[in-house]
Formats: sequence, structure tokens, C-alpha cells
Amino acid sequence: MKKLYRSTLNRKLTGLAGGIGDWLGVDPTIVRLLLLVSGVFSFGATLLVYVVASVLVPKAPFEVMTPDHPFRYYG
Repeated sequence: MKKLYRSTLNRKLTGLAGGIGDWLGVDPTIVRLLLLVSGVFSFGATLLVYVVASVLVPKAPFEVMTPDHPFRYYG
């Protein structure tokens, strides 16, 4: 089972969307767009959840991009 980490390579703000994207196996841009849409329709509740999750979810301990694999490898 994969652990959820904040990405250190694929990050815009805190790396949480990049980490969720890697964890789910989807493009982090899709996760970012879903967070944005959710934030608009939840009147900011998603922003609160994002901030709390950014504090609670640890950074990836070691993250290397391998040339033959498009996703992250946690070694």
C-alpha cells in the first residue's frame, strides 16, 4: 500500500496536490483543478482542509524521477 506524501518535485504551493496525484496515479494538474472547483463551490471549506492536510501530511523522504517511469519512485 502506497503512503501519501507531499511531493518535493511536483509542487506549486505545498506539494499536496502533487502527492495526491502520485498517490492516486493521476495527473496532479487534474487534482489541482478539482481542488480549485471544489474550493469555489464549498465557499472556502476546501481551503481549510487543504491547509490542515498540508500540515499533517509529511514531505516525501526521498523522491527520484526515473527515466523509464513517468511517476515518482520513493526509495
